[in-house]
Amino acid sequence: MWSSATLLAVITPHTGERPVPPLPAAWVLARVTGPSMTPTVRHGDRLLVRRLRSGHARVGDVVLARFPSRPDLLVVKRVHRVLARGTVDVRGDNPLVTDDSRAYGPAVAVGRVVARLRPRPGRLAPPPLG
Repeated sequence: MWSSATLLAVITPHTGERPVPPLPAAWVLARVTGPSMTPTVRHGDRLLVRRLRSGHARVGDVVLARFPSRPDLLVVKRVHRVLARGTVDVRGDNPLVTDDSRAYGPAVAVGRVVARLRPRPGRLAPPPLG
């Protein structure tokens, strides 16, 4: 179990240099586990996510992402920088948790968080100052 990760699902691991798999549907619901995106989203929040095509994430977006180095790990993070070949540098909004690109390298954004559905419905806040 990853105690500090914002773990949304465990995907069957694959090996080799195959592409990171996309989300299974155009729209998915995700449940947040962990503190890495506090205060924007918190443990237990339910998020509405729209599938992204590779290379369509923008700086500041809150996304579901997979790390090619850890394809079994699906996380919710904020895009910090857009990199080459459809990859992004992602960071959590909680500066005390570094289970993001600083630990796992570039990520592939597979979905954009559109809204929080529960427990506080609405759009997500911009990145915290600091």
